[in-house]
Formats: sequence, structure tokens, C-alpha cells
Amino acid sequence: MPDQPTPLSAPITRRTALRAGLVAGAALAVTPPASAAASARRSPLLRSGGKSVAIFGGGMAGLSAAHELAERGYDVIVYEPAYLGGKARSMGVPGTASPGRQDLPGEHGFRFFPGCYQHVPDTMSRIPFPGNPNGVLDNLVRVEGTVAGFQGLPPIFAPVELGGLSQLTPEVVQNSIVGALGFIPDLPPHELAFFAKQMLVWFTSSTERRFGQWEYVTWEQIMQAEGKSPAYRKYLVNALTRITVAAKPQTSSARTIGTIGEALVLAASGTVPQFAGGVDRILNRPTNIAWIDPWVDYLRTLGVRFVMGQGLAALRMAGGRIAAARITGTSGTATVTADHYVCAMPVDRAVDLLDDAIIDADPRLGGMRNLVTDWMVGIQYYLRRPTDIPEGHIAALGSPWALTALRQAPMWVGDFPATYGDGSVLECLSVDISDWDTPGILFGRTAKECTAAEIATETWAQLKAWLNTGTDWLRDEDIHSWHLDPGITWSGDSIHNETPLLVNTVGSYDNRPDAHCAIPNLYFGGDHVRHHIDLATMEGANESGRAAANAVLDAADDPSPRAQIFPLVSLPAFAAAKALDADRFRAGLPHLLDG
Repeated sequence: MPDQPTPLSAPITRRTALRAGLVAGAALAVTPPASAAASARRSPLLRSGGKSVAIFGGGMAGLSAAHELAERGYDVIVYEPAYLGGKARSMGVPGTASPGRQDLPGEHGFRFFPGCYQHVPDTMSRIPFPGNPNGVLDNLVRVEGTVAGFQGLPPIFAPVELGGLSQLTPEVVQNSIVGALGFIPDLPPHELAFFAKQMLVWFTSSTERRFGQWEYVTWEQIMQAEGKSPAYRKYLVNALTRITVAAKPQTSSARTIGTIGEALVLAASGTVPQFAGGVDRILNRPTNIAWIDPWVDYLRTLGVRFVMGQGLAALRMAGGRIAAARITGTSGTATVTADHYVCAMPVDRAVDLLDDAIIDADPRLGGMRNLVTDWMVGIQYYLRRPTDIPEGHIAALGSPWALTALRQAPMWVGDFPATYGDGSVLECLSVDISDWDTPGILFGRTAKECTAAEIATETWAQLKAWLNTGTDWLRDEDIHSWHLDPGITWSGDSIHNETPLLVNTVGSYDNRPDAHCAIPNLYFGGDHVRHHIDLATMEGANESGRAAANAVLDAADDPSPRAQIFPLVSLPAFAAAKALDADRFRAGLPHLLDG
């Protein structure tokens, strides 16, 4: 692969194309074909017989791996140093409940479930929930629109679904994007048309070009932001990217942003049967009540054991495989042995395990040290009156801290004030802060330079500046209290985040591990592991857990059915254009529409 990103305007050499084809082939092998999987199972180098599995990490990846393995009769123990559910969990705010009520609902950040997710809904449908024929899946409710806020301008309610489409063709995609984003203020029409055309470039790019060229340029480059209007750069390139998952268009792989953008458009179109649930859904209760707790209860019925307060500290190699693991935590230090070891920890913690012996056994794992993390953390405001903001998501487009929010009380089952707190709280506005490195409008400091109280004050000020033009939706006197994710802590003037997430920088795919490595009984799960949706999401973590479980089955030479891995949707209408682009890429030519 090229050592440096391929400039968007640079010609693609034959050498680049050939080398890129190797990576494209590796990328397609994220889910090996049946023949490849069978070959892997026959290889004695990959065998690791036995059915005891130690999973380190009880987040989305760890629970997903445990689920698939336990259903196939494996003896699974999950070791979790803090909380089950990871970044997806919710928690009560201690000391806020009056008699007969629950604590006010807090969380790392609000959960939403794009219609392009396939692995998470499948898992949810297999978790029993009282009264729900489809289990936890029936706790998802459809979101119809988004409130888009602009500083100093009246907010706009925009539908999240395109609607009225019978099929998607290249022309329909381009026109639909123009129509969906036409509400953005001060945006020259020709620049909106250009943005839609560049999206069409992505839709019609071959796999070879996606992995061989777009992986090595930024989203800002593929969208050719330089020289465009402030509105184009601020809203189309920056804001839409920042609110995705803490992604910076100046550094993010164009392939990653294009992948999630394409999936969201397909879900919004209503033309893909797999995405029939709508483009946007949320849970109808706090996450733990609606999902995580029932999941853990179900896994316990399957025999999964959970060891809380203990985390993985080291892995010991012997004879070319993992011989034991050392765990530490509230119960002291202990040694764990198992047939298989699944490291389902966040990447910033997983890299601490990569000692010389492990890197010597699989040098490719050393690339994990080059992966980059960023912050996306939530704060909840508890209000004494409803905000009157239309139900759905809220995006403060162009806000310094890239704020998105969700009104939760109107979309949750039950009587909110009768259920939570002291009875005086009628609304919970849950806000995600996706940019911790840009100065705010009130204190002129980044979120990382603020105290907890200053973060709360600054976030509220930005929300008001972006949503209160012509409205009185947000009033200071309505604030009962607020709750910042407890993963954010301070030591003196130093701020720390316990839950950073992977950001897919240019070329980072090369450094990400697969679920299985060269060490025959060691496996990886987490949003940093290679997966189809290619973004730090619950969906990607869930898929990685399934892939780790499948790798265990392969290593054990187990005939059980593999956990289902869902490929990205690819529409036949684009097949001819992609085939043409593959030929052009192999010949060292640019995309036909790129220019």
C-alpha cells in the first residue's frame, strides 16, 4: 500500500492499483467464504481444542461473543472490571430517587439504532423480554425526523426518511441527497449539487478503489472542501461528519465516512427490505432496563458466568499459544486458564497487553499501537417542564462542540415524573458532545479545558444559541439538575476519559486486527477490529464479537453453525458502474465521475 495518502487529484499508478488490490482482497476476507473457513478449520496450526472460553470485557463485543458461544454449548466466563454493557450502558444518578421512584436516568450518551444495523437487531430479537414477541427488539421505536439547529437562525424540522422511492438508481441517489439537504442555509445550489455528485462517486466506486484509494484520502479531500463556501465546509463537510461519531473530516478515512453515509442513505430510502425498521430508532426505556439487563439475565440462563471487578492485566505465552491470563481488580490478582481467550477490551487497553512475546508471535498486532482514539461523551439535563422540541433527534449543526441531543421522556413508556427522580422532573434532554478540542462560545475553552460545571454551562449555552431563535424551548429556570458521564474524571487540572472510542483515520484499516490472529487461541473483539460498518459503533462491536465466536468455533474444529455475519447491502443498480470502476482502477485511471 502507499506510504502516504493518495492525493485526490493524483493519477493512480498501476503499481498502486495492484498493491491496493491485495488490501481489497484482505478486506473482503473479513467474512471468509465457506471454503476458506473450512480450510482454516482443517489447519492444525489454528486448532485449539476444548470448550472453555475466557472473555475479557463485558461490553458489546464481549457480550455478543458470549451469546454466540453459550448458545453453542461453550463454557464461558466474562471478566469485566467496571460495568456490563460498556459504552452502551445506562445508569441511575445516585441519590436522586424519592420513595417509590427510580433514580434519574443517566448514560454515557444517548443510544440510537440506525436502520442500516443488522447484527444488533438480530441479537436483540434473540433476547427474551416480557410481553414482546420479538424480544428486546420490540423495545425500539421509530424516529420520524430531526430538528436541525443553526446559530442565530430558526431551527428546522427535517424528516429522516426520503420516502416515496420505489427503487434507487444513481440518478435517484443524487437527486435525493440534494432534496434532503436543501434546507441548509447559505449553501450555494451548485455546491450542494457537487456534494451529491461526490456522494455518487462513492456509491459507484468499486471495492478495489474504496480500499485502494479512498482509504488513503480524507473525507475533506474527497469532498474537495478547499475553496468552497463557508456553508459547504461548515455544514456538509464538517458538521455532518462530526456528528457521525466524533469523526474529523480533516483526518478521517474517506472510505469510513463514505461507508456509513451510503448505509444511512440506503436505510432512509425505504427500498431495502433488510432496513424495513426505518432509518432511525431509539429504545423506549433506559438502555439497561430495555436491553442490557435482560441480555445478561438471558446469558446467565445459558450458563455464562460473570466475574465483576476484575480486568485483564497480562497474557502469558508458552509453546506458541496463550497459556494463562493474569487478572487484577477488587478481589486482588489471580491467574485464569482456558482453552480460548477473547480480548474484548477497548483498543487503548488492549494495546497494553501486546508484549514482545505476543508481537513476536504475530507482528501484525503491533499496528494496533498506531490506532487513534477520540472522545464522544454525553451529558443529561433534567428539566422541570417539557421543552416542546419536536420528538426525535436534535443536531446543533456547526456548534463548536458538535452537539446532538435527544428528548427521551416523550418517547419512553410510562409516566416519566412518576417513575424517576423526585416527581418534579418532566423531561430528560440527553446530549452528546462530539468535539472536545474546539473552543466554546461562552468560556472560549475546549471541553477538555473545562470543569464539569463549565462543561454543563457551555453545552447549555450552545444549545440555546442553536435552538432558541424564535423559540423558548430551552429556559435556564427549567433546569433541575444535570449529569455528566462518570467516565470523565479530573485529577487536579488533568482530565481523563475512561471510554474513548476509535476514530478511523486515513490508512488506519491497515493497523486494525482481525478477530483471529496468528496465536491459535487468542481472539479480539471491539469496535477497533475489522468489520463491515467500519465505524466505532454498537453494530461494529457486535459483529466483531460474532467474528471472534466464529474464530473460536473454527479453532476448535466445531461443526456448529457459525454466527451469522451480515454483509453490507449492495444494490444491483450500481453493479455495472462498480464493475467499470474496478477496470479503471486496475488500469490506474481515476473514477469516471471524479473531476
